[in-house]
Amino acid sequence: MIQEFKDGGGIMWFLLVCAVLGIALTLERLFTLFIRTRVNVKKFSQKLLQTIDKDGIQAGIELCNQTPSPVAKVLRAALLKAEADRAVMEDAIVRAGATELAFLDRGMALLAGLTTVAPFFGFLGTVTGMIGAFKAIAAVGEVDPTVVSSGIAEALITTKWGLIIAAPLAIVHILFTGKINGYLRDMETASSELIDYLVLKRGACKE
Repeated sequence: MIQEFKDGGGIMWFLLVCAVLGIALTLERLFTLFIRTRVNVKKFSQKLLQTIDKDGIQAGIELCNQTPSPVAKVLRAALLKAEADRAVMEDAIVRAGATELAFLDRGMALLAGLTTVAPFFGFLGTVTGMIGAFKAIAAVGEVDPTVVSSGIAEALITTKWGLIIAAPLAIVHILFTGKINGYLRDMETASSELIDYLVLKRGACKE
């Protein structure tokens, strides 16, 4: 692998940066999406409604404070405005949701960019390698395999590593995007259920 890195020429440094960034983002996203958001949204929503029904809104707020998860922060925003009308609660959820979406989506644009840029660097290495090969041919005036081998090797090595880096990152990006979208759908459903519950509860109390 070290010899391939040397044979690949200067473009390999750009590919190395892509690989390091891709690995770092993948690990960070794994921690965020599968550990920090490991709370089951549907179960948490049910537990929150049961807690509010039994012990009141303040108990629900405390439950949210004790749960380090984006859905808890979003639902907490609605509970803090529980005495206001529906529009105010929805606005609070939208604001909190925007913040949590930024947290969930952090780094995803860069990850998508790396899946596009890595093959481009690989193809750039192909071009520079072939240019080097043709220059070597022009210098000696004949096609000698030993003369053009380094240029061809550079061309093939950079293409190979560009694709090796991009393909797994593309798969990871698809999986993470699906995870985020599923989490957001569950969070939207939980928010709607909570608002409906609070409105009905307040209406029942007035009666």
